[in-house]
Amino acid sequence: MLGVSTQRREKLIGTNRKYFTNCKQWYQRKICGKSTVISYECCPGYEKVPGEKGCPAALPLSNIYETLGVVGSATTQLYSDRSNLRPEIEGPGSFTIFAPSNEAWASLPAETLDSLVSNVNIELLNALRYHMVNKRVLTDDLKHGTTLNSMYQDLPIQIHHYPNGIVTVNCARLLKADHHATNGVVHVIDKVISTTTNSIQQVIETEESLETLRAAVAASDLNSLLESEGQYTLLAPTNEAFEKIPRETLNRILGDPEALRDLLNHHILKSAMCAEAIIAGLTMETLEGTTLDVGCSGEELTLNGKAIIANKDVLATNGVVHFVNELLIPDSAKTLFELAQESEVSKSTDFFRQAGLSSHLTGSEQVTLLAPVNDVFKDGLPVVDSNMKNLLLNHIVRDQLSSKYLYHGQKLQTLGDKELRVFVYRNNLCIENACIAAHDKRGRFGTLFILDKMLTPPSGSVMDVLKADHRFSTLVAAIQSAGLTENLNRPGTFTVFAPTNEAFRAMPQGELNKLMGNAKELANILKFHVADEILVSGAVGALVRLKSMQGDKLEVSMKNNVIHINKEPVAESDIMATNGVIYAVNSVLQPQASRPQERGDEPADPALEIFKQASAVMLCVCPTQLALLLAAPVYSRLLARMKENSGGF
Repeated sequence: MLGVSTQRREKLIGTNRKYFTNCKQWYQRKICGKSTVISYECCPGYEKVPGEKGCPAALPLSNIYETLGVVGSATTQLYSDRSNLRPEIEGPGSFTIFAPSNEAWASLPAETLDSLVSNVNIELLNALRYHMVNKRVLTDDLKHGTTLNSMYQDLPIQIHHYPNGIVTVNCARLLKADHHATNGVVHVIDKVISTTTNSIQQVIETEESLETLRAAVAASDLNSLLESEGQYTLLAPTNEAFEKIPRETLNRILGDPEALRDLLNHHILKSAMCAEAIIAGLTMETLEGTTLDVGCSGEELTLNGKAIIANKDVLATNGVVHFVNELLIPDSAKTLFELAQESEVSKSTDFFRQAGLSSHLTGSEQVTLLAPVNDVFKDGLPVVDSNMKNLLLNHIVRDQLSSKYLYHGQKLQTLGDKELRVFVYRNNLCIENACIAAHDKRGRFGTLFILDKMLTPPSGSVMDVLKADHRFSTLVAAIQSAGLTENLNRPGTFTVFAPTNEAFRAMPQGELNKLMGNAKELANILKFHVADEILVSGAVGALVRLKSMQGDKLEVSMKNNVIHINKEPVAESDIMATNGVIYAVNSVLQPQASRPQERGDEPADPALEIFKQASAVMLCVCPTQLALLLAAPVYSRLLARMKENSGGF
């Protein structure tokens, strides 16, 4: 525990940045990802007493002038004396002064400091009075987004009180707060603050390095917003940032009013965020409705993990401006090709380009690209021929879609004139055999769906697919013999676990002959291989139970990335048909009622079964108890029946 009237100080290693933290603001010994050194010192106005914990001795209150020397702002005290402010802050009244620390004065540019101290009675005095408020204001009174009228021409001082406990005054951080004096209160801040009269729009208009941004803002009619009252953060791209973008891309965005507006709104945060308030990563919403990860690394501010802020905390009357040297292009201003190139489907874009389909990914055509992840092509891209080109066309859906509006059974039309089905499962959202592996990326005209595999459009009914595959010739004959051909040709939603020729060959010949010669039993067995709902492999978790058309349950599971049906491994998954999906299996599945019984064809006697199980327990019973148990009438009758049926046991 902290001692009486002590404060915890965290100093960022390798810098002069210090944070005096209370119980609500301990930063876990890290600030901006860097370690801190923790020490404890007496709160101003208190001192140590030999033999006592902490700093229990309270010193008498002094006036503001004297207090400045106590709290570590001796330079402010010195300049107060030189500028003839001293009599006022020694005399009667109730003032608040935001006093720059000694380090804050030392960090001022030499020319700025020279201009102040060379004209102490006007420039320096006015600067100090701008740091003052003509009333006592404590930290609890410093509300986020409010302003205080300074003692220099009543010009406003902007206050921001952030959720992490940090308070800023014109983006200068409060280092030590609420130090009482007889005539007011002193807050030590980490910068010398200056008056602010320009709006964000006026900052843009006066900065030479923002010339391209100025033209873009004018073209998108955002001038009025950036002049209006409010509290925004503008991440202002410099001329250099625009020059880094390929000319073709930049011209496309600048020539598209909607894309340009999205681009600029992506650079405007909905609230004012001073750099000093950021001590760890946080997500902030932009006017475009997207989010940016704002963070810090040591002394540098970062955006989406990159240290691209060239100049920070340029204060305006309606917010704050940070200059950035890279353009932040939102997805909504990108082409499909740009979206895909920057994600885990970059190999897919190469594939589409090789097939001569780039125009669908770069133009203004409204489409949805179904792009497999790069891992699908880890062994290289397949050869592009006419069939492959047609398959790729079936990975481009007409219309710009959003996955959150897809529904089970929905039909999607492709540029290859195929119809794809949507399947919604408890754990996945799939289009035919492929499932969506990541969140959508919605571009200017197209949307990117990232899939876990190449999809296979259906080609014919279940019977058509089985007939076309030589592995299922015995099954096809069996289906025809059992009179089920029409069932598997009609529209439907079947999942078929199709035994291969190898599966039938594995059956004992006599059993196979008997099965093939009994149309009713054959139909019963075949119906056990069919469920009346479509289940693709991407929907299979630990265990899924399906009701077969025969009536019994089928258990489908995933083990070591292999689909199993009733514990039998599947040879091939997701053979798509227009009315279902087929799994190739190398065994003939048996319903429970058709499985051979252990003791011939006779039904088991429940009473004898109970006795058999009970006899195992008796081995653990002492002889006297066993004799009494066997003498009981019910067990005597069971024993007799056992002897009749088996000649003893």
